Amino acid sequence: MSTDTLHRVCIAGASGRMGRMLIEAVQAADDCCLSGALDLPTSTALGQDPAAFLGQTSGVAIAADLATLAGSQVLIDFTRPEGTLAHLRACVQHGVKLVIGTTGFSDEQKAEIAEASKHIAIMMAPNMSVGVNVTLKLLDMAARALSTGYDIEIVEAHHRHKVDAPSGTALKMGEVIADALGRDLKDCAVYERYGHTGERDPSSIGFATVRGGDVVGDHTVMFLGTGERIEISHKSGSRVSYAQGSLRAVRFLAGRPNGLYDMFDVLGLR
Repeated sequence: MSTDTLHRVCIAGASGRMGRMLIEAVQAADDCCLSGALDLPTSTALGQDPAAFLGQTSGVAIAADLATLAGSQVLIDFTRPEGTLAHLRACVQHGVKLVIGTTGFSDEQKAEIAEASKHIAIMMAPNMSVGVNVTLKLLDMAARALSTGYDIEIVEAHHRHKVDAPSGTALKMGEVIADALGRDLKDCAVYERYGHTGERDPSSIGFATVRGGDVVGDHTVMFLGTGERIEISHKSGSRVSYAQGSLRAVRFLAGRPNGLYDMFDVLGLR
């Protein structure tokens, strides 16, 4: 395939676990090429070829200068909220589309992303996995059918290095369920239980968080009724699914104008 027809992709956090997984996916894709790689100014990987860990040569070097974005069509970012926002501003400046897999944004930060989407196309989702997004669709269906007589609890587990809780995916699950029930998650979510809590509010959606080991990401939603319990689970054994979902988002954005999209748009699940 001619380089003129390839999707030119830049990866943020190039020396991190997810960054390397994304680089490997781009290098293996017939319709994509690695056009840039970003990392922190303090990274010891600066100046190195981002594909060197694969025994390959990409022709670009890991850089901290955001001007590197100018040669790319889309940036994939799975970093931290502060870093993603800095990249967002640079993407607007250079007219680069953005795939955001970062989680932990505040309402104000989400508003900044929405404002930027008036100028560039952005696909943002707390989880890029195709399976997770199909699970979200199933949860919407289940919540509508089990709207009365069932208590709802969401349990998630991640590796010891994850810094935000509950996970963005767990929160998205809660939002999908709350929307299906005609509620606002802000009003019905319960994130902590300790001491004498009293009886459970039947309109609440509970969250429980587990952190430890190298768990990539496990999520289970329980609908607990009288005499029965329905559980809908998704378990990730590898970050490969996140990388492949991100490339599907890259391909989706290629033909889209400015706007804010999510994985339901990418997968046609609306």
